[in-house]
Amino acid sequence: MSELAEPVIEHIARLPRDAKYYEVKREIEEFLYDEANLLDERHFKEWVDTLADDLEYFMPMEYNVKAGEHARRELTTREKQMSWFNEGKWTLTKRAEQILTGVHWAEEPLSRVSRLVSNVQLTAMQTNDGGDLEVDVSSRFLTYQNRCEYEQYFFVGDRKDRIRRTANGWKLARREIRIHQNVLLAKNLSIFF
Repeated sequence: MSELAEPVIEHIARLPRDAKYYEVKREIEEFLYDEANLLDERHFKEWVDTLADDLEYFMPMEYNVKAGEHARRELTTREKQMSWFNEGKWTLTKRAEQILTGVHWAEEPLSRVSRLVSNVQLTAMQTNDGGDLEVDVSSRFLTYQNRCEYEQYFFVGDRKDRIRRTANGWKLARREIRIHQNVLLAKNLSIFF
């Protein structure tokens, strides 16, 4: 009788769950909920204003890999391999502007989208060189998209964000999005995550 190897589980040190944690968490949750509402209500220009100028917006592709190789091979890497998104604020702004022209083939008519955000946890807090508080955040999402008469898509996954407190409010500085599909089931990725 063979013994099964114990799975290797990485444990990330939890931030202390003190008053500061919960105060910042409440602000971050409100930022994420406001962001979802801006996008659902198609206020794309206002959403772009919540993005940091140095934003990194990345969605790797996922592969089916042999058990035990997930940590090394399941996701494509940012600079070396293909990804669904590898963008910054400029390209996201141009995508939003294109949708708003009304002649964007994948978004005419505009999709009806509903975003749910949950399981928000702060994983790190630090002050950057400019003195701004930066908070690393993990969350889960469920996004429903309906197009035309009968096209329906569900996107389920998790995000790892870095959100920065600035003089002009919170700004999204980094987002890594994982949709838990190794084959994209939607016809396109015209929405924002």
